[in-house]
Amino acid sequence: MWPVGWEALGQWGDDAVRIEPLAGGVANDVWNVRVGGRLAVGRAGSRSDADLAWETALLQHLDRAGLTVPVPIPARDGRLFADGLVVMTYLDGGPPESPADWRRVAATLREVHRVTRGWPQRPGWRSSVDLLRAGTGTRIDLGAMPAEGVARCRAAWARLAGRPTCVVHGNPANPGNIRMTADRVGLIDWDESHVDVPDLDLVLPGNAAGLGDGEHDIAAQASAAWEAAVCWGDEYAVNRLAQVRTL
Repeated sequence: MWPVGWEALGQWGDDAVRIEPLAGGVANDVWNVRVGGRLAVGRAGSRSDADLAWETALLQHLDRAGLTVPVPIPARDGRLFADGLVVMTYLDGGPPESPADWRRVAATLREVHRVTRGWPQRPGWRSSVDLLRAGTGTRIDLGAMPAEGVARCRAAWARLAGRPTCVVHGNPANPGNIRMTADRVGLIDWDESHVDVPDLDLVLPGNAAGLGDGEHDIAAQASAAWEAAVCWGDEYAVNRLAQVRTL
């Protein structure tokens, strides 16, 4: 008997099978799978249908725009997800290994931002600027944080107010989310993607996005505040909050 959520894999074919587990987000169970005789990736989790509809539509849009992302593979009935399970194309490649590689990542992220201007917000999510007034959004609950920490986070996010928004990947500085080859940069793990100010995606190793000193400081502070809020409750979040200055 498969774990709850994986029973749905049979909807991708009688020969669909799990192969081996992969590292995934805290909310998901991610495996290499084989469907229709080809290697793919399956992700089972507790995301709502509305959330999965948003993410799968985004990935299809990015694919049509020429970006390299995991593309949802339809089940036999045409659905892109079933009972919390999504099956996507497998991307090969390795992580960035040089400053030049990270500059290619930055260029790819800017293209993501360009082609998603005006994209609707992910259901239930809030942008960093929304959190200047809102107290909750998906995994964020500012009420669980110390009031002084919330004030520092909001001061960092206030510096982004009035800027254009688009889809942000959410965790592109993690090398494990990049699949590079000689001729393309692939971005995987869109679990934290949402609509926000693009600067949050551009805090990359070695300042690969080429932000000026002032812009890099604004982006780095806002990013640290976001990660503190979205991860609050663990040591990593406490360490990230410690990096957010009082302005």
